[in-house]
Amino acid sequence: MLTRWSAPNGYRASLKIGMPLVVSMMSSTVMTFTDRIFLGNYSLEALGASLPASIAAFLFLSFFFGVAEYTGVFVSQYTGACRHERVGAALWQGIWFCIPAGLILASLWFIAEPLFALGGHPPEVRELEVVYFRILTLGGGPFLLGITLSCFYSGRGITKPVMLVNLAAAGINIPLDYCLINGVWIFPELGIVGAGLATVFGYTLPAVCFALLIFNKHNDASFRVLSAVRFEPELFKRFMKYGLPGGVQFFLEIFGITFFVFIVGRIGEVELAASNIAISIDTLAFLPTLGLNIAVSIMVGQAMGNRNPDGAFYATKSVLHIALTYMFFMAMIFFVFPVPLLELFRTRGEVAAFNDVVPLGIVLLRYVAAFTLVDAVAIVYVGALKGAGDTRFIMTVMGSASFGCLVIPLSLLSYFGSTSVHGPWICLVLYVTVLAVVFRARFNKGVWRSHRVIEDY
Repeated sequence: MLTRWSAPNGYRASLKIGMPLVVSMMSSTVMTFTDRIFLGNYSLEALGASLPASIAAFLFLSFFFGVAEYTGVFVSQYTGACRHERVGAALWQGIWFCIPAGLILASLWFIAEPLFALGGHPPEVRELEVVYFRILTLGGGPFLLGITLSCFYSGRGITKPVMLVNLAAAGINIPLDYCLINGVWIFPELGIVGAGLATVFGYTLPAVCFALLIFNKHNDASFRVLSAVRFEPELFKRFMKYGLPGGVQFFLEIFGITFFVFIVGRIGEVELAASNIAISIDTLAFLPTLGLNIAVSIMVGQAMGNRNPDGAFYATKSVLHIALTYMFFMAMIFFVFPVPLLELFRTRGEVAAFNDVVPLGIVLLRYVAAFTLVDAVAIVYVGALKGAGDTRFIMTVMGSASFGCLVIPLSLLSYFGSTSVHGPWICLVLYVTVLAVVFRARFNKGVWRSHRVIEDY
């Protein structure tokens, strides 16, 4: 362990890149988590509507997100290859992609009502789902732009600016969220509409901050962030070759989770609320680990750009050890302290209804504790394979597992009238386990060592 601490691509290097990203993702986690706490305190219907609507919005956003964030792999590989003058060109291809993507997401406003009619949720919940979904999709463009611009820093392994910008966004978003939901100070009481508006503001602020930080003459001299603004067909084609499978992969993953939420919602209102709370609590473990997913993608990308696959392998193992340690700690919290976590979501004025949610929530947090360690393995190896350019394989496995472990089994459970929440949750645990086993085997096999994301030099 001492040797790995100070070695290149060891623990110290992993934490230097990864910890600001973990903190950054924690700020996003806190925003999401407090948003649902505020909505839970506001009404049980608002809480029940928030997760299906936000997951459905992110389902459509996920494809474009998966493509846009691949800008970071190009930036990292150009950095590893010491071709800094190509960083600006890679960044701008991502920006050009964000413009039509944002327009497409905004147009989803018109499909909201028929989409949520398919869910079969109670009318009062469905009405809130439609409103929340529409607001979130309008903010999709600024969100994608912020993710793309952050790659200028994260792809080069300079992750502190990303952390600081996201902390600033959280620092403004959380009180704004509370005020707009509950009608505090000069703000009107808007309920779930206020939650959506605060989230869109949280999407927009990072994009503005990164734009102000990046586009200046100093950065242009080294990275051509202003002079490489033109659309480059060949580079964009390579970006699509590797980024599109990443987008499809992420879409299929979120589709499976969305399907899970909708099926659970059909079982009953208590089951939906308990599952929403359990998944919201799981974000305390999952989202920060996504920071390590980005970190390992950066480290592998830089090593592959430098033609050093052994360094990429070593970096992946270092990040995996850190992720497993964190997830073990979170699993113990979920297992030992479920009631205090659930009580954070207690709904104002609906004591009896929430008392029915707590016992089931305790059981579901046991499921969450069980799959967190397995999830860490899947998250890290996906990041490593993505950083090396093995995105087609990730897409194929994610799609197969999503349909084979979630969509098809959950459809059968619903068709045969199952009213137990345990069946869907067992399917979710199986899904994560399959991903962890397959991606670990693929990484150890070493097919990714021969991939070339950037052009030869």
